[in-house]
Amino acid sequence: MTERKPPGVAFESWVDKQIRDAQGRGEFDRLPGRGEPLPADVDSTYDELWWVKRKLVREGLAVLPPALALRKQAEDALEAAYAAPSERMARKIIEDVNVLIRDMMFKPPPGPPLGKKPYDVEEVVREWRQRRAAAGREVPGSAV
Repeated sequence: MTERKPPGVAFESWVDKQIRDAQGRGEFDRLPGRGEPLPADVDSTYDELWWVKRKLVREGLAVLPPALALRKQAEDALEAAYAAPSERMARKIIEDVNVLIRDMMFKPPPGPPLGKKPYDVEEVVREWRQRRAAAGREVPGSAV
């Protein structure tokens, strides 16, 4: 334990001397995080769940309310359908996400409303064909 601050010595100069002495003894040389930048959230207010949030970021996880997660999943499915190599795969992707959308429409979970309706499979396939044609790719037989 460090000694007590002697009377008559300014607190700042006493602390600075303590730090200089510790540096001279090499007590800061092998500390974890030495030479690394401070975390970005160092100036934020205290949060009791800081460790949970940091773990989620470290693991690459996100927690969204079910309706928001399905919205994201539906948008990703639409893009995946447009990028699908065949019409059959595009149809399958949209039909699968439509099942999830319908389920949530009729059994809504707590949280924000879904705000989505099932996609029109034929409209998505028409758009898929147009995008393939615009990209110069051959559109194989329509019902492939």
